[in-house]
Amino acid sequence: MVDVRVLRAGSGPVDVAGVLLTPGAGATRDNRTLVALDTALTAAGLAVRRVDLPRGAKVAPARVREEADAFAAELGVATDRLVVGGRSFGGRMSSMAVADGLAVAGLLLLSYPLHPPGRPQTLRIEHLPRVDVPVLAVSGAADPFGTPDELTAHLAAVTGPVTLVVVPGTHGPADAPVVAAVRDWLT
Repeated sequence: MVDVRVLRAGSGPVDVAGVLLTPGAGATRDNRTLVALDTALTAAGLAVRRVDLPRGAKVAPARVREEADAFAAELGVATDRLVVGGRSFGGRMSSMAVADGLAVAGLLLLSYPLHPPGRPQTLRIEHLPRVDVPVLAVSGAADPFGTPDELTAHLAAVTGPVTLVVVPGTHGPADAPVVAAVRDWLT
């Protein structure tokens, strides 16, 4: 069962030219979910780029910005025509780049790592109030990195429109419901 929660109403991204996808920690651009998204979104007519990120919250947001700049230039558009995001660490690093001023059309947070498993007091949210673009978060109902209720409470700090889609599964939910949620939001 899929649970859709609109935390802050508003429109999704408009006039999107491309989607930049980043992997979770320890994964690569060839993560199964990113590949499935690439296939589905490309079939829907969107340009997609999957990229690897360096480890570390100090350098990864800068790489997101570099990759977004390069992808936008390749497409002949400004970065505000891109949606950026990714799985877990990749989504978090993308959200930090957006919070630090990367102009984009929207942000994808797939299995956002709100906190380390078993440590809900160690939140990774200080930058979220500076995110003012449309956000789609997709998370497993039993994700140990953040329950649906925790995500609902803390993603409300985002100042742009926010939709949370809760799908069956844990931190690595099945691809089909994740792809469907992203495709529906983008198209």
